[in-house]
Amino acid sequence: MAAASSLASSILFFLLMVIGSAAGNFNQDFDVTWGDGRGKILNNGDLLTLSLDRASGSGFQSKREYLFGKIDMQLKLVAGNSAGTVTAYYLSSKGSTWDEIDFEFLGNLSGDPYILHTNVFSQGKGNREQQFYLWFDPTADFHTYSILWNPQRIIFSVDGTPIREFKNMENRGVPFPTRQPMRIYSSLWNADDWATRGGLVKTDWSKAPFMASYRNFRSEASSATAPWMSQQLDSANQQRLAWVRRNYMIYDYCKDSRRFPQGFPPECNVA
Repeated sequence: MAAASSLASSILFFLLMVIGSAAGNFNQDFDVTWGDGRGKILNNGDLLTLSLDRASGSGFQSKREYLFGKIDMQLKLVAGNSAGTVTAYYLSSKGSTWDEIDFEFLGNLSGDPYILHTNVFSQGKGNREQQFYLWFDPTADFHTYSILWNPQRIIFSVDGTPIREFKNMENRGVPFPTRQPMRIYSSLWNADDWATRGGLVKTDWSKAPFMASYRNFRSEASSATAPWMSQQLDSANQQRLAWVRRNYMIYDYCKDSRRFPQGFPPECNVA
C-alpha cells in the first residue's frame, strides 16, 4: 500500500509539473479577438500571424488568466519599412485600476532599429517607461521575449538575457501588481501619430499588409512551490542586465528630470 501511495503521489506531482509548465498550442491557449480574419492560427496551432493594413490591425488574447507567471513567446517582427506600426505583447487585467506589464515594439524605417518599449502599470498608474535598442535584427528570425512575474519582482528578458527588473517596493508606497489576474494580449496596429520619431514618420501603406509572427508559446502558472516564484537575478544575470542597460538602453523615466521637476518617483531612488 505504501508503494502504491508513493507511486500515486509521484504521478500526481508529474502531472502538476506538466500542467504548470506547458508548451502552448495557439488553438488551445488563445483566441483571435479582432481584425476580421487578419489574425490567423496556422500549422495545427504551432504558428500565429497578425497583419495590418489601412483598414484594420488585428489581435489575440489568452483564454486563461494568470496571477503570477513565467511567460515565453517567440516573435518575428514586421520586416522592411515598419515605421508607424506597433506590435504589442503584454499582460493586463481589466477595470479602471488595472495592472499591466508591457512589451511594445515600435517600428522604424528600413535600416533603422526597432525600439523596444517597456512599461509597468499597477492600480491604473503607469508612466514607468524604459526603452531599448536590440542587439540583433528582430525581423530576420524568431526571438524569445519573456516576462517573469512573481510576488517580489518583474523581470523582462530577451533570448534569456534580462533587460529590465521592476521590484516590489510596496513598503515604500510604490504600487505593485499582486492581486489582479491578467491575460496575455498581443496586437499589431497603426500608431503613426506617435510611434516613430514622435509621429514625424508616417506609415507607408504601399508596403501593407504588415505581418508579425508568433510561435513556441510557453507558460508556467502560479504554484507556491515553483522555483520561479522566488526567482531573482544571480550575479551573472545582474552583469548581463548591466551590459544591456549600458549599451542598449535609450530612455529611462528615472533619468528624465524634465518630466519629473518635483522629484523622481520613489522607486527611482532605490539602487
